[in-house]
Amino acid sequence: MTRFLARIVFGALGLALAAYLLPGVSYSGIVDLLIAALLLGIVNAILRPILFVLTLPLTVITLGLWLLVLNAAMIGLVAWLLPGFTVTGLVAGLLAAIITGVVSWIGAIVIGDAKKV
Repeated sequence: MTRFLARIVFGALGLALAAYLLPGVSYSGIVDLLIAALLLGIVNAILRPILFVLTLPLTVITLGLWLLVLNAAMIGLVAWLLPGFTVTGLVAGLLAAIITGVVSWIGAIVIGDAKKV
């Protein structure tokens, strides 16, 4: 349970950093940021694998760059679902996806792998 909460916190930190660095990303408050991170985790767990399989040929043709667009779409979907979190434009979504992905990757390194225990 603590690993799950830590992943949400790192996701929220990534979204907060994206909002700080990018003019096209904003949030209303810390609660909206945490809800956005939770929704992003849910969307990435349920919808992203389905879309990944459906767009696999496009991913192969673009040598994986399509995954950035897919991640930006997931962040855009969260922004559409949550009124307190906004992303305006594709470029802001792409850059937010990169920033959030890097921060989440660092968070996964800090948290560690549960299988090693």
